Amino acid sequence: MRYWEDFTVGMVMEFGGYEVTEEEIIEFATDYDPQSFHVDKVAAKEHFFGGLIASGWHTGAMCMRMMVDNYLIDAASMGSPGIEQLRWKKPVRPGEILHVKAEVLDSSLPKSRPELGFVKFSHTVLNQNDEIKMTMISSGMFLRDPARKGEEAGR
Repeated sequence: MRYWEDFTVGMVMEFGGYEVTEEEIIEFATDYDPQSFHVDKVAAKEHFFGGLIASGWHTGAMCMRMMVDNYLIDAASMGSPGIEQLRWKKPVRPGEILHVKAEVLDSSLPKSRPELGFVKFSHTVLNQNDEIKMTMISSGMFLRDPARKGEEAGR
């Protein structure tokens, strides 16, 4: 189990290998962002982007899946107070393989909730050619490890 104490400022995690399929792009967009350049291959060719692309919200969802699979699934996560910044840098296209670079930017303890701590992350979604597709700065809340209380003095 990973606790607040395990996410130290400067820590970098790299993970992923999520293959984006045309079918998934169309399915997600049909349900949540049915713009022509997300759902119609023919219309997408005539659009500014020159072909089918994933919704930015889909890119965010794929990032979230990789985060869960690679560090949140075994963490004492208590959710998130939100996203500070989200940028879609380049379109995600069918056939790309995405991975994430996550860095811990800050770590803090609230006075009102001594059982948990906040961790601010920078997440960068890249494709197989290391082209940046999306960036996000967000915070997570994690329980503190009862066996290691007091470690914050050296952070």
